[in-house]
Amino acid sequence: MSTATTASVSTHILDTSIGRPAEGVTITLTARSGAGADWTTLGGSKTDADGRCKDLPALPEGTTHVRLDFETETYFASKSETEAEAQQDAPRVRDSGAFFPEVAITFAVVPGEHFHVPLLLNPFGYSVYRGS
Repeated sequence: MSTATTASVSTHILDTSIGRPAEGVTITLTARSGAGADWTTLGGSKTDADGRCKDLPALPEGTTHVRLDFETETYFASKSETEAEAQQDAPRVRDSGAFFPEVAITFAVVPGEHFHVPLLLNPFGYSVYRGS
C-alpha cells in the first residue's frame, strides 16, 4: 500500500506460449533512491497459480527507481519437453530451456502512486508495460 511519501509495486506473469499464468517464477525486488545511489535488495517472492506475486516487500521512503528480476530459466526448465514441442515454431533443442534465462525490468517510480508491471513471457521473447 502506498502513502503520500512512498510508491508501491506489484506484478504478474503470463506465459504467452501456453496462454496461462506462469506459476513458481522467483522474483527479486531491488530499489534505489536516486540515479547514482546503490541498489538495495528488499526481498522477493514467487508467483502463485494465477501468475501473481502478491507479497512483494514495501518500498522505502525516497525510492525513485525499482528493479524486478525474474528468474525465467528455472521456470522454463521445469516445463516438460512435450510442452516445449507444442509451442509454435519451437526449436527441438534448447540449451537452457529459455533464450532469456532472466529478465530484469528497471523503472522509475514516484511517491503516492502504485506501479503494476506485468510481464508477458515466452521462451524467445517478452514484453512489459505499466498496468493498472
